[in-house]
Amino acid sequence: MTPRIITADEKKLIGKRLVMSFADYKPSELWKSFMPRRKEISNNLSSNLIAMTVYQPAHFQNFSPANEFEKWAAAEVLNFDTIPSEMEIFTLSGGLYAVFGYKGLNTDDSIYRYIYLEWIPNSDYELDDRPHFEILGDKYKNGDPESEEEIWIPIKRR
Repeated sequence: MTPRIITADEKKLIGKRLVMSFADYKPSELWKSFMPRRKEISNNLSSNLIAMTVYQPAHFQNFSPANEFEKWAAAEVLNFDTIPSEMEIFTLSGGLYAVFGYKGLNTDDSIYRYIYLEWIPNSDYELDDRPHFEILGDKYKNGDPESEEEIWIPIKRR
């Protein structure tokens, strides 16, 4: 599986976040709090949703399932003029990304094992210290093996 290498522009996001770890993984709690209110976000740039993860700088160098990170459920917006109550803003800086198309269950982590354990070590790139995210578009269907999404991994040349 070969990713597209893309230089992405900055993105303005509005959404909700929750601190978790892989040992205490609770994205469904986050999405259950976000989805009923997502229509309160005005000036969306598309109907796509963004699932973003903000790792600490040494997360992967000193990996432990107990390492905490922020998980976001968000939408990309034109500006931050209107922010619904109990939601937050995040400016996702632009940069170089490896973009993987993925079809399958969101509970199958084999794509991530491939990306981090095979593709990155054998590529001309290394992880960059920026958020990782998935774009959940019209073909995304939670819990469906036919679901499709894009996985965006921040990279930089070695």
